[in-house]
Amino acid sequence: MTRHTENTQENHSLAGDHPSCRFSVAPMLDWTDRHCRYFHRLLSQHALLYTEMVTTGAIIHGKGDFLSFNEEEHPVALQLGGSNPADLAHCAKLAQERGYDEVNLNVGCPSDRVQNGRFGACLMGEADLVALCVSAMREVVDIPVTVKTRIGIDEQDSYQFLVDFVGTVSEKGGCDNFTIHARKAWLSGLSPKENREIPPLDYPRVYQLKQDFPHLTMAINGGVKTLAEIQAHLEHLDGVMVGREAYQNPYLLAEVDQQLFGSERPAIKRREVVEAMYPYIERQLANGSYLGHMTRHMLGLFQNMPGARQWRRHISENAHKPGAGIEVVQQALDKIPAHLDV
Repeated sequence: MTRHTENTQENHSLAGDHPSCRFSVAPMLDWTDRHCRYFHRLLSQHALLYTEMVTTGAIIHGKGDFLSFNEEEHPVALQLGGSNPADLAHCAKLAQERGYDEVNLNVGCPSDRVQNGRFGACLMGEADLVALCVSAMREVVDIPVTVKTRIGIDEQDSYQFLVDFVGTVSEKGGCDNFTIHARKAWLSGLSPKENREIPPLDYPRVYQLKQDFPHLTMAINGGVKTLAEIQAHLEHLDGVMVGREAYQNPYLLAEVDQQLFGSERPAIKRREVVEAMYPYIERQLANGSYLGHMTRHMLGLFQNMPGARQWRRHISENAHKPGAGIEVVQQALDKIPAHLDV
């Protein structure tokens, strides 16, 4: 527990006014909820963590608190979905008041539901509107306002189209920080899942964008799976955002602080991560959360290790049972051979 307390204290000192984009975990719908972010923070103190995309409509009109997060998550960014400048400004102000370290506008999600609401990737075709949205948010907050986008949409996939979009949003909107998913998005014909896999990755196009806008902070996203790949991208760009790999193989985050931020603190071991989750899990259970909502994020922790399959199976088969408690996780951890120092 000492370690966890130290983590929390250092997190606050890192949050600052401008959290680093050198390494971040992507906002992923149905994945990067507050339980996931708490878990990821135990693995890396320095990674910038993002919420799932939250629409302005949900925040303004929805029932429930869509802005809640754990203090231990800092630095943490709120990703917003929307296209109404006034609504986005209102939500950005709420985010700052709640303590978020950054607000990010989603200009990359290709789902039909998002298009119907006029936000996400379809906004790449409305650069002036995106600029208005960013400007409106920047006027009411002091925290960074950033944009996550694609390299193109549908037939609008020329390099010049991307240059014009970034140029307009940066010059008219004042945005100086972009994360570029190095695939274009097909707004019709492909599902969101297919849009993450079928359009080819074009890393050199993002590298060229940074060369043409050297004054802008620019991070890359899409298909990144190893620390070596992250290091290679950092030779060309300011930051790297990792999505599915950080979720499916979360222990990737354990050496981020040492490899990317120069931390001399030894990487936390997998067992230590599980044990550090125990108090959190017990608190959340006491508050009415279900065990499975927390443990689903931990399934990949022992990927490629002896006992990993048994770990996953025990949690998957038992965490959703009525009354399931911390003992399910403890029993699952017992499936990992005791002699392994992992």
